[in-house]
Amino acid sequence: MLAPYTTTVCFSSATATSATQPGEVINLQVAGRTFVRSRFAPEGKMSPAILPTDAINILESMLSQGTAISEVQVSGPGDPLADVTKTVETLHKVHDKYADLRLSITTLGLYGDQYAKMLADCGITFITLLIDAIDPEVIKNLYVWIRPGTKTVPLSQASSLLADEQLRAIPAMVQAGIRVIVRTTVYPGINDNHIPALAEVISQLGAERMILVPCSPFTDEKINITPPDSVAISSLCEIAGRHLPAEIAADNSDQMESSLEIAPSPTATMLPKPSKERPNVAVVSSNGIDIDLHLGQAVKAMVFGPRDDGLTCLLATRALPEPGGGGSRWETLAKTLSDCFALLAAGAGENPRNILSRHGITTLITTEGEVDGMVDLLYGGGKKGKQCRTEGRK
Repeated sequence: MLAPYTTTVCFSSATATSATQPGEVINLQVAGRTFVRSRFAPEGKMSPAILPTDAINILESMLSQGTAISEVQVSGPGDPLADVTKTVETLHKVHDKYADLRLSITTLGLYGDQYAKMLADCGITFITLLIDAIDPEVIKNLYVWIRPGTKTVPLSQASSLLADEQLRAIPAMVQAGIRVIVRTTVYPGINDNHIPALAEVISQLGAERMILVPCSPFTDEKINITPPDSVAISSLCEIAGRHLPAEIAADNSDQMESSLEIAPSPTATMLPKPSKERPNVAVVSSNGIDIDLHLGQAVKAMVFGPRDDGLTCLLATRALPEPGGGGSRWETLAKTLSDCFALLAAGAGENPRNILSRHGITTLITTEGEVDGMVDLLYGGGKKGKQCRTEGRK
């Protein structure tokens, strides 16, 4: 049995600065696209992304209820720089309304040199770059695919591109006044021998700190990855600490939970929550099992919510306004779902999402989700047990 990890800090001759403030670090999940697919991510479903306006509504709700928040982070469910327009819109909105909150993003760093000044203008104070290697040959063993744009690029080309982009991002961020932390997941036998060289290079480029994260166990028909033991990762931390302040993450619990392509820093994920006024969630589905309908095609919705005993169940199936009618259709839909805090769909246009958002309904888009699992996620991940099935379920 592996010894449990404790937080270990290995300092170089440089002095580490602490940005810790009292309050929660919350994550606004507005980035719906990703750049890569990790070779060691278990099969699963990506969490849904939310609109910037929904993110601000949720943030305002938390603050109005007295939640102490010190930092707002954009780090999922995809990569903030793969969905940079929504990321920047969100950061600007937060910075304009709550200038005292620290802002950060967690990203692979593709195109980071191009976006550095724009991010600084949004109020970003620091960035966490997810860099697991800078040698293209090592990078090729870490990812199934790398997609810098709309098309997947062959790994032989994309691995070099990713390394170059990440190395350019560090000095560009530093020059823009953004502090850089590098977060590296350690995969024994794949990139562990590469950590010392990585630490030296990122230190020279201006990174101020390095965080080493033990990988999660992973096994398939070709690969068997075991997390590094405490002695091995402590040794790597000590070596990295000769170049810059380095530390070991307390554990690996904050690693990829399903098919997330990047591993966010420890944070409270910002998804909409039920309230007394809006305890339910609506789902559009063609078969009652998969979230596979675009909102524009849906003529009915399943409504889930808690029973008197707290168990989440299908409460009703409601008819939705017929297609057509423009904005009036979505105003009517908002009234039909006036007791719902969220709506799950495979797709929805910006106009209906914005109208529903104004009425307090967050539209969550997921292209691979199953009804039960996604509803369960919104009610706390099964803490109250499995959902029951009642009338109207196909």
